[in-house]
Amino acid sequence: MSWIPFQGLVFGVAIALAWTNVGSADRPNVVLIIADDLGYGELSCQGGDLATPHIDSIAAEGVRFTDGYVTAPFCAASRAAIMTGRYQTRFGFEFNPIGARNMQPNIGLPIGERTFASDLQDVGYATALIGKWHLGGTADYHPLRRGFDEFFGFTHEGHFFVPPPYENTITWLRRKALPDGGSGRWTSPDGRMIWSTHMGHHEPDYDADNPLVRNSQPVNETENLTDAFDREARSFIQRHRSQPFMLCLAYNAVHSPLQAKDDYFAKFADIDDVQRRIFAAMLSHLDDSVGRVLRTLDEANLSDNTLAIFISDNGGPTAELTSSNEPLRGGKGSLWEGGTRVPWLMRWPDKITSGSVVRTPVISTDIAATVRDLAGARQPKLRDGIDLIPHLGSARQTLPKRSMYWRVGDRSALRRGDWKVSRKAGRDASYAWTLTNLKNDLAEQTDLSSEEPKILSELIRQWDEIDAEMVEPAW
Repeated sequence: MSWIPFQGLVFGVAIALAWTNVGSADRPNVVLIIADDLGYGELSCQGGDLATPHIDSIAAEGVRFTDGYVTAPFCAASRAAIMTGRYQTRFGFEFNPIGARNMQPNIGLPIGERTFASDLQDVGYATALIGKWHLGGTADYHPLRRGFDEFFGFTHEGHFFVPPPYENTITWLRRKALPDGGSGRWTSPDGRMIWSTHMGHHEPDYDADNPLVRNSQPVNETENLTDAFDREARSFIQRHRSQPFMLCLAYNAVHSPLQAKDDYFAKFADIDDVQRRIFAAMLSHLDDSVGRVLRTLDEANLSDNTLAIFISDNGGPTAELTSSNEPLRGGKGSLWEGGTRVPWLMRWPDKITSGSVVRTPVISTDIAATVRDLAGARQPKLRDGIDLIPHLGSARQTLPKRSMYWRVGDRSALRRGDWKVSRKAGRDASYAWTLTNLKNDLAEQTDLSSEEPKILSELIRQWDEIDAEMVEPAW
């Protein structure tokens, strides 16, 4: 098999700083919805067995990317790239700070990196972040200092959806041991608390030094966070309907801890496994919440001039949540497809052909590039994404052929076309480079490195070339 020489867009191409003169009437609103730890195979539009009609409607009225990627297989690093439009490895944000590390003064999105929120703010947009931040927990990194006019949410990696005693909620927690000191599952007599030792550790202390805040002041929230976040999102939309706005709605659903509202839990009585039942309830709750936000846009006559984007920050952690990445291999934390290929939908009536399915790979750095161009905001000198909108209209153009790059410590991967190279992609992988053809082997089961040595060498060369532009981890 012959190899096609490397052509097309090279990540790291210099883009001159420029301002586009776009009238405010021509600038769309942007609603970026980020789900947390939602696996590739869970949405019903992706073939999942749980109904998600409201989220699916974004695809039905817009486009679904079958090969949509994020730049990292876990939360914070992925979000760093989404917010900047640049690979997080360009600025040392390579790993995932959790727990007390979130409060260390050197950990966060580097101050020298601009978010697309800052750039939209500079050209007259109202901006808000509702939900999860996870890009620094100390003052220098606060969302209000990173381009957001309003912030309602929390700054660490997770949060309980309701506080103890978890009223009106069924809660599943990971524990090292059950009340009798043994292992397995334990359910409280009232059926409202389940402990499981299957992961071998305790549920993280998500709420430690991690208050829910409005801007920077702690609030006493009584609603389930999924409801609270869409409430705040709808309020922002209604208050800013007369001006261009950008809303980032970053749910903590379906991230652990597994907590299901009673009414949603009751909907899934046919699911025998209680862990899966709680997850199903959380996903259905998330779907209804997204539906309320979309309906608010419709009722305010804003849908036609709003680019709505739905994406997950990484693949699902199946053992932890049951979140499925089928038919892909692996999940959160790995560089198999299940760790970095995610549900990704976009809707903008009259600008994106409804019901489109795009199979050309796209990557999450494209979000910032797209939004900056639409708003007439400046682009960074070095960006790693492209404006997708010109390729998604009725006069369909072909998306440029690009290489998708990943690095997490000693784990590495690169995709170009149907071919992918990886090394130490997951716990069960060796450090030797492997080569797979995703068109013929989506589950990445067959290593073709010995059969196609030229393709292997070329993709490794491309990975090395891109990697040479990156920096060492900052922490």
